[in-house]
Amino acid sequence: MAEGILNHLYGDIYKAYSAGTDPSGVNPLTVKVMYEIGIDISHHRSKGIEEFKNMEFDYIITVCDSSKEKCPYFPGGKKYIHKSFKDPSDIGINEEEKIEAFRKVRDEIKEWIEETFGKGKL
Repeated sequence: MAEGILNHLYGDIYKAYSAGTDPSGVNPLTVKVMYEIGIDISHHRSKGIEEFKNMEFDYIITVCDSSKEKCPYFPGGKKYIHKSFKDPSDIGINEEEKIEAFRKVRDEIKEWIEETFGKGKL
């Protein structure tokens, strides 16, 4: 979600890449809730951090506690930022509870990105 939101809102300033310590695919509910706010990530794919090991980045951003602990250092990163968000796939029992969890986390991520990366903030 963060990659899609940052590139959508501030792609003229930043280029976001997303990777995980244990990539497992893009959740269809993520695609659905992002589409609700006009961001199409249906072409996104799940990537591992090793895919970016030879690249340099101005910022390395981790967005969940397990990533911070599993990936405390990334070669090529100049500055590190950590912000914890709940994993929406772990929330809810039925479909409606799950979709609401994804919407809530999407909105939290969007708000944090606007506050942190808004025009000229970093």
